[in-house]
Amino acid sequence: MSRAAADPVPPPPGGVLWSLAGDVRALLMLPAALTLQVAHPAVGAGVDEHSVFRTDPWGRGERSLRSLQLWVYGGEAAAEEGRRLRELHRTIQGADAHGRRYHALSPAYYSWVHATGFPVYQHATRYLVRPLTKAQERKLYAEWLQVGRILGIHDRDMPQTIEEFWPYYRKVLADEIEATVVVRELVDVDAPVPAPSYGPPALRLLLRLLWPVLLPRLARFRRFMTIGLMPPDARAAIGLEWTDEQERTLRRFCAVVRLVVPVLPERLRYLPLAREARRAARAAGVSPHRRAR
Repeated sequence: MSRAAADPVPPPPGGVLWSLAGDVRALLMLPAALTLQVAHPAVGAGVDEHSVFRTDPWGRGERSLRSLQLWVYGGEAAAEEGRRLRELHRTIQGADAHGRRYHALSPAYYSWVHATGFPVYQHATRYLVRPLTKAQERKLYAEWLQVGRILGIHDRDMPQTIEEFWPYYRKVLADEIEATVVVRELVDVDAPVPAPSYGPPALRLLLRLLWPVLLPRLARFRRFMTIGLMPPDARAAIGLEWTDEQERTLRRFCAVVRLVVPVLPERLRYLPLAREARRAARAAGVSPHRRAR
């Protein structure tokens, strides 16, 4: 059997992830997932010591977003992207803030990075889209397991059902999660962030000129959405404060998002790889709008 024939397949067109991962609202969910990932001391240490998120945050974010989109919409390229990521992480190792050795591909750590996507999707869709039905939650988890296989994670290293997932998740929150150095930077409104350095020259110049005014506002918004869309139990485990007033503001903002995004044209509502995959699915006679039952 060829490697391509044996490769794990991405989630199917029309599934729950197809509806969520390529929607522009997913951009608002990703900071919460990233912050929850790096709240694990081993993952946080790996990012702290080996990532370029401080010097090239925009490029790093763009590459991460494209990678995630490939897992869902990449077809045959999905498994190849999974292999590329494992190779990229093969040499990432060191010691965390407690002096414990880590390797990025250790199943407990690599699986946690993957696992965080499910509770964040499950929680954030209540605000930005609509609450998932129990059937949709199960479908989403099954599809997230498919993504894990694309990343090269063995089934034995991932809870295989929702009933198994939640005790695993709560145990990691209780025993491992903390406000790591990287978590604190990601929610720090005063952390320095360089202006975006891509796009037309005139746009780059304009951004550099306006950046001292734009950055504080963007940083406050990033912190607000990161903490607000993080599941409350994860927020509490990390020690991130969230007030009733902030919750009311978040609900008002998300109500507007729920009204506006569904009426946008497809070129504005979906990210590029998602748009391409949706067009290809329609051309093949497969509806990209099928919902999980």
